[in-house]
Amino acid sequence: MTDTDPSTPFADIRARILAAALPHVAFDGWSPATLAAAARAAEIDPATARAAFPRGAVDLALAFHDAGDRQLADELRQNTLGHLRFTERVAHAVRRRIEIAGAEKDAVRRAMSLYALPMHAADGARALWRTSDTIWSGLGDSSTDYNWYTKRLTLSGVLSATILYWLGDTSEGNAQTWAFLDRRMGDVMRIETTKKQLRDNRLAQMLLAGPKAILSRIRAPGAAIWTGPGPGLPGMPLPEKLDPQ
Repeated sequence: MTDTDPSTPFADIRARILAAALPHVAFDGWSPATLAAAARAAEIDPATARAAFPRGAVDLALAFHDAGDRQLADELRQNTLGHLRFTERVAHAVRRRIEIAGAEKDAVRRAMSLYALPMHAADGARALWRTSDTIWSGLGDSSTDYNWYTKRLTLSGVLSATILYWLGDTSEGNAQTWAFLDRRMGDVMRIETTKKQLRDNRLAQMLLAGPKAILSRIRAPGAAIWTGPGPGLPGMPLPEKLDPQ
């Protein structure tokens, strides 16, 4: 594991190395050189550093991302956003996640470059998905069907676009980034409006009956218990021997 959860092995060592790494990232990126320099600065021997970050620099970059997600999750647990409309709560959470990373903009830029490499693209996608899940879970999302996936997929698109815009934003207080985020959230709301119109349209409901029957068999992770042979995979159609309780 490469996160910074205090309950995981090597958590303290990872946190110390990560803190020591950030001053080096702007110059050397998320690289073996950065990891080695951070381990020396934190007075961690190389063997222990390798055990804490088995895949080296990419695990260090993922630990940086995870630390930001954990801070956001803590904030969402403590803050009351009931006075905001739900879309505004989502936009607030996206903005806070970017603001959390704001002090280390170069580290984020270097991480995006790292995840752009083919061998690390899946790591970047998973990190973005985890951030989306942190936001939806922190806002109390209770969906257990395919909507669990579509919500996170849509938000991942908003997050990635807004982060890329923010990396190039030189406006005071990132004003242009927040305006960009508002526009993207407006796009999401238009999608939701279209979905509602389809639900209210009898002809559309008839045409979509087949796809809806298939989608209805998809469950969010943890929303169903597998009782058949073989592994149960989140998001896969449920066989007859599946107890949805």
